[in-house]
Amino acid sequence: MVLRSVRLRNIRAHADSVLTFAPGINLLYGSNGAGKTNILEAVHYLCLSKSFLTSVERYVLRRSTPFFEIEGEFEGTLRRELTIRIAFAPREGKRIFINGAPLDRLADIVGVVPVVVFAPGDQSLTFGGPEERRKFLNSMLSQARPAHLEDLMRYRRAVRQRNEYLVKNRGRQIDESLIAPLNAILARFGGRIIALRSAFLKTFGQELKHAWERLGEAIEKPAIQYQTPIQEKEQASAKEAESALLSALASSTRRDVELGRTTVGPHRDELIFKLDDQEVRRFASTGQHRSFAIALKLAQYQYLDSRLEEKPILLLDDVFDSLDPDRTEVILEWLRDESTGQSLLTAADAERLRSRVAQWGTANRCIQIDQGGITENPAEE
Repeated sequence: MVLRSVRLRNIRAHADSVLTFAPGINLLYGSNGAGKTNILEAVHYLCLSKSFLTSVERYVLRRSTPFFEIEGEFEGTLRRELTIRIAFAPREGKRIFINGAPLDRLADIVGVVPVVVFAPGDQSLTFGGPEERRKFLNSMLSQARPAHLEDLMRYRRAVRQRNEYLVKNRGRQIDESLIAPLNAILARFGGRIIALRSAFLKTFGQELKHAWERLGEAIEKPAIQYQTPIQEKEQASAKEAESALLSALASSTRRDVELGRTTVGPHRDELIFKLDDQEVRRFASTGQHRSFAIALKLAQYQYLDSRLEEKPILLLDDVFDSLDPDRTEVILEWLRDESTGQSLLTAADAERLRSRVAQWGTANRCIQIDQGGITENPAEE
């Protein structure tokens, strides 16, 4: 998928900005605070209906304005012409339109335009808690498999309902006939999630190894260990995982009532990242953390690219500032490769990057951002 143009209205630093993009590398450069990252944030909205920086819509809204709007024109394999528009107003909420037609559900946009984001906060994948790793996993699987997103939404709804029941009856005797249906719903959708994650991680582990080698980090061997409270057997089916989860939910009922929350299920899963059997979170150096996070995103791109008919769009937000010259060269050569799709990258100190992009021809573009203003410079200039 290629983004041909985007319009931002009332998005943070941008009152009304229009940008056009080349099909290859698009370098957005300018001083800090000029609005470079806001453009990537807007593109992310078009792909996944949300920001990669915040979950609060009003923070994206330009100060003292009543609404924001983003519109993107895409060209793809399945749909030669695709227009996506997102509008948000505090009192009306968020709406999405595809080729002028409103979507009934925001979630239906996921997977239409696949996207992979590289950002400074990616190190939270290896440094942070398990929630960050579950988000990474959920985003990848949801873009690749719309049915998985549906299972996730139904599972989360069931967890909320069960937790409400537990809180309401905290300290009381639980009526098994009332909690049993909630357990059954949780087990059905949770079993599907666990089985899919288990099967996926075996495949994704190979993608991660290839990405690690591409970064030149071939000394150690990366691996991912899947930890779930459900002791499912190797490559358990959805039905087997459902049965195991149903049993675990029944066994944990008394503890759950005391705590007022559901303590078993895929919302408690953990991914353990390892290098040569050593846990990255506990034992890796700062450089290894950085390299592992980049390898995860490279592997994410390769996974989505190999399973979808549309190439993902790559968003890279100030990632080169924290990379050494060797890593920078690897990433740039990967972006330049004909097998890699369109990329949008931001940089404050971009003199060296601009000269490199300019050498690679008219399929690439340099765009100067200055306090929401746009100056486009085709690469040949």
